[in-house]
Amino acid sequence: MKGLLVGLLIVAVIVGGIFFMGMGMKNQFVQLDENANAAWANVDTVLQRRYDLIPNLVNTVKGFAAQEKGVLEEVTRLRSQWGEAKTVDQRAEAATQMEGALGRLMVVVERYPDLKSNQNFLALQDELAGTENRISVERRRYNDAIREYNTAIRRFPASIFAGFFDFNRRNPFEAGDAARVAPTVQF
Repeated sequence: MKGLLVGLLIVAVIVGGIFFMGMGMKNQFVQLDENANAAWANVDTVLQRRYDLIPNLVNTVKGFAAQEKGVLEEVTRLRSQWGEAKTVDQRAEAATQMEGALGRLMVVVERYPDLKSNQNFLALQDELAGTENRISVERRRYNDAIREYNTAIRRFPASIFAGFFDFNRRNPFEAGDAARVAPTVQF
């Protein structure tokens, strides 16, 4: 009888230890997941800032470069696409495409010396450059949070509990294909 109680006590201690270890890991996963969500919210905030700047930039360029209609329409279309995106992946893809379109818009600007000297345009260009820098910083922070989360859920024995509690790998913010191709510069 005494041996049975000792055996049950040992089993109870082991089961209790596994239970509390699992709960501790689950709480860590929740915290890391929320950190990643907060980091994405920061990325989204600066992307929204860029989204809000684009109409002013397009309207300023439109006044000087009416014949560059295709680039202006593309920027406007991509702005709408970003606004309609629902998931993190859709927003990230739309933001990446927007970067390429804004780069093409800046190439258009180079063709118009009067536009480059316009004070409103210069202020908007500075504002956009600052926003792009903020986006870069927040993307880096988001990717750091995702890396920390993904590492935590893939370590053993945490990976067992991550699978049990349905914590899955998350995707980092990656540059699109257009960002990987070096632009051609002609002199």
